[in-house]
Amino acid sequence: MSGAGRYLTFVEQRGEIKGKIVTWVGDANNMLNSWLQAAKVLDFMVHASTPPGYQIPDAMLAMADGHVKVFTDPLEAARGSHLVTTDVWTSMGFEAETEARKKAFADWCVDKEMMALADSAALFMHCLPAHRGEEVTAGVIDGPQSVVWDEAENRLHAQKALLEYLVVGEVRS
Repeated sequence: MSGAGRYLTFVEQRGEIKGKIVTWVGDANNMLNSWLQAAKVLDFMVHASTPPGYQIPDAMLAMADGHVKVFTDPLEAARGSHLVTTDVWTSMGFEAETEARKKAFADWCVDKEMMALADSAALFMHCLPAHRGEEVTAGVIDGPQSVVWDEAENRLHAQKALLEYLVVGEVRS
């Protein structure tokens, strides 16, 4: 359910996600996994760029069933994208790797240059909390293309819907 708030945010902001390009820049983590699962179901393309040594596992790529294109250059991954998204460079459980990850991921920071290569109406998302100056610059996360606060709000609504489903046992309209 972690991705439902993101998809809702995209639809609220830009309409249908089918046929669009979502660029993932950063770690091959649970967030990327959820984008890849959604891409197959909702029929959009994921452009993914991860640093050397942090590549996407083959099983994750296979799951996307042709809805992913891997890029070594994060700027090329963002070119023409309708949404650019990332996450913290050091996920929970990998804190001992923080310094090594900061070095490895330095060229994977979402900045104005990267966003300028995306579609002119592209959005920026991040599941929060974010580290300004690491995975995203302040100019992007606090800029006009950023919808991180709408995304956070929609995550709450998606979680409430899941709780209702678990308690009631059905989807009510």
